[in-house]
This record gives sequence, C-alpha cells and structure tokens, in this order.
Amino acid sequence: MMSVVTDSGAAVEVFGSTFMIGSTVFYTSLLLGVFVVYVFDGPVITRTAIFTIAGVSIFVPVVTALLHFQNNLAGSEQILSLPIPSLRVNSASVVATVLDLVFLGIVWEFLGRSHFRIKLWVRAFLTLLGVLWVDVLLFSTGAFLGTPLYLSIIQGSLTARFIIALFSFPLLYFYISWQNKLSGVTIQNRPVLSIIKEVADVKEQLSTARREIILRKTAEKKNDILIHELQAALNKVEKLEGFISLCASCRRVRIKSSSEEKEIWISMERYIRKEIKSELSHGICPDCAKVMYPDLSKESEDNPKAE
Repeated sequence: MMSVVTDSGAAVEVFGSTFMIGSTVFYTSLLLGVFVVYVFDGPVITRTAIFTIAGVSIFVPVVTALLHFQNNLAGSEQILSLPIPSLRVNSASVVATVLDLVFLGIVWEFLGRSHFRIKLWVRAFLTLLGVLWVDVLLFSTGAFLGTPLYLSIIQGSLTARFIIALFSFPLLYFYISWQNKLSGVTIQNRPVLSIIKEVADVKEQLSTARREIILRKTAEKKNDILIHELQAALNKVEKLEGFISLCASCRRVRIKSSSEEKEIWISMERYIRKEIKSELSHGICPDCAKVMYPDLSKESEDNPKAE
C-alpha cells in the first residue's frame, strides 16, 4: 500500500507545505510495528522483518511494471488503479527504509545505556522522532532532490512526522510499558550495533550454553557421587550378607587380593577396617578381666558401688 500510494503521488498541500500520504501514514504504521518487534524480540527477528520489508518494497513495483507491460502488449488501456512505478522513488524508499530501521536499533540501544539514566518514555519518544526525521531526509533527498517540490516536501514531512510522533508516541509507550510488565517479557540492554552485528545473538547463545554446561556438569557430578555411594553400600551389604572364611585356629579371614587376584589371609581387625570401613577401639570384657586381672576383679566384687 505504501508503494502504490507513493507512486501515485498522493499528497496534501497545507500552508505551503506538501505532505506525502504514502510515506507519512503507512510508513509510520510500519515503523511502529518494527519498533515493538525490535524492543521485545531482538535483532534477529528484526533483521528478518527488515529484509522482508525491503524484499516486498522491491517486489511490488516489479510486479506492477510487469502488469503494465503485459497490458500494453494486449493493447488494453492503462491500469489506473496501479500507477506506473518510479525507479527513483522506489529505490529511495527501499534504501531509506532499511537505513531507518537500522538507525532505530542503534539509537534505541544508545539511549538505553545505564549511565544516561534516560526514562523509558523519553527514550521511546526520541527514538521514534529521530527515525521519522531521518526517514524524511533520506527518502525525500533520494526521491525528490532537484525537483521544485524538494524543499516543500522536506518542510511538510518534518512537520507531519513531528505531529505523528506526538500522537503515536502515547500508544507506543503504553504498549511497551504493558508488555514490559508481563511475566517473562523484559526489555533487554543490547550492544549498540546489535541490529547489524551478531554480537548480541552470539553473546546470548554463549551465555545460555555456558549455563547449560554448568548445570549438566553439576548434575553429572551429583550422579557420580550418588552412584559411588550406592555402589559402596551395595558392596558392604554383599560382604555382610555373604559367607566369611575364618581360620579355625588363628581366626584370620580369607579374602581375594584385588591387585594380585589371589586369596590372602588377614587379621580380623584389618578385615573390618579394610572391607567394612569401620574403626576399632580396644576394651576388655568381664570374663577376660577375671582371668587376666583377678585381683582387680575380686576387689571390684568386694566393694560394689552404692546405688
């Protein structure tokens, strides 16, 4: 619609200024849509939108020219609803649109730097007005420089874009504020040139990958520790539930050596420390105390403790 209306030369004269309807009304709607996409969906989606817009801007006049060419071959009258495209106007429109949207991303991120401390509504308005005015200079210069209407179009378009910015800004700010308050939707601070570089995307992907690697390593470490503890507990249970070969004479225990793959005999104390992982402490039972220390045992029986 913007291409068709612009090619038709639809304009309004107000107080000596010329207002181009196509580049004023339809372009503003297009800009607001891309503005919101960039703020919340990032440079990747915005670059896709920019290339789509540029592609459609190129495709529409080409198709229009082909239709007129076919119509001329058929000897029919000119298709009035499809104005003959102007190569200069359409080229200026495509170039200006791409540069405008790139400028939008750069200005938005530049004004969003923390040391500026610019409020959101000021940031949104300055970005919107700046892009609208840059579009006037780029498109009007490319399309109408050298024509009698050039200065009039510049003057009228700058005034019109300022008025449009005043009226459209509240809607834009309301929508951005509303989306920013939704759960899981935030306005990110990106590098200034993220709209034309992959820096922001790569940085975000690396950050996400790093977090996933850390989480995975932590989970694997916990799993390894848990598996080791379970295996140790299982080994202990198997040893406690199984048969233990005990020497009938010296009371040593027969085990299989892990290094030499042969059976060896070790003391009961060493077996408990090695296989059951328990520490031993020494004491003496009452029966042995009577045999080994009869005097102390008799004295203890003659002098019982008072209850």
